Amino acid sequence: MDKVAIAILNWNGSELLEEFLPSVVKYSQLSGISIYVIDNGSNDDSVIFLQTNFPSVKLILLDKNYGFAEGYNRGLEQIKAKYFILLNSDVEVTEGWIQPMISLLDANENIAVCQPKIKSYINRNKFEYAGAAGGFIDKYGFAFCRGRLFNIYETDNGQYNTVSDIFWATGACLFIRSELYRYTGGLDNDFFAHMEEIDLCWRLLSRGYRIVYEPASEVFHLGGGTLNKINPHKTFLNFRNNLFLLYKNLPDDKLDKLLLARLVIDGIAAFKFVFSLEFLNFWAVIKAHYQFNVSIKKFRKKRLNNLKEMKIKEHLTMYNKSIVIDFFVHKKKYFNELPFKP
Repeated sequence: MDKVAIAILNWNGSELLEEFLPSVVKYSQLSGISIYVIDNGSNDDSVIFLQTNFPSVKLILLDKNYGFAEGYNRGLEQIKAKYFILLNSDVEVTEGWIQPMISLLDANENIAVCQPKIKSYINRNKFEYAGAAGGFIDKYGFAFCRGRLFNIYETDNGQYNTVSDIFWATGACLFIRSELYRYTGGLDNDFFAHMEEIDLCWRLLSRGYRIVYEPASEVFHLGGGTLNKINPHKTFLNFRNNLFLLYKNLPDDKLDKLLLARLVIDGIAAFKFVFSLEFLNFWAVIKAHYQFNVSIKKFRKKRLNNLKEMKIKEHLTMYNKSIVIDFFVHKKKYFNELPFKP
């Protein structure tokens, strides 16, 4: 059994593999580390490209596209290692990117998950959308990152160079103990894609584990390789999965009030799409709420299981205000301007 398994999920991404896999191979040549590509039923030349150019990379072939969550779950079932690294196919890693993360996990058994500093592959001095310097959520379930609030990307001036606890780690580059991945059931297949890593981290936090950001490791993420930010399907997944996230993980005394608040907030967002003539995004929000409501029975078992395993209800890394109000009304554009000290 390897100590570390790097798992890259691929679907029709031969061009991304050609551009980004060389850095992974180059900077992961350490004893006890193996690189896997889990192919989600690609119909491009990804598999042939890998077999021809990267024979040292181990291939796990799935029969169809199972999405991010189930694709990883099916692939990781076939991998034995102490630690998993879930790595997007559009991430450039750097020299020494693995060791600080593994040292952190080795030294702290209560840390379940950690992530490195995530910067933009295009604007290399800026933090990147998906993860930046660690993820958080506000009281209404809206996710944000240190180093990136909505469309404002901070320049990395070393302001987030301290190891610190966070609420969630990005699935773009996520280090996790394999035994805890399996213990929690891994990523939730019903999310398909988007926010499944937040759900996984929340479940681990509630069970008493820590999620940590380690800036000594740095990677560069291209981002937007699968769905662009205004894609209606992405809008649907984000709104629906955010409701799944809240329903699964909130304690009983907060759930009903929060879901009612989200009905109002999401309604406002939907009509904002109408006023912006983004009708497909409007329908995506409506469809998301419909899908959530018809799925509650299915998710109730998951919720009850989470409540049974829950040891901690209140989390210091959850922002007990509204990031939307702080950003758009109070004009707080940078993480350090928030009244929040996790």
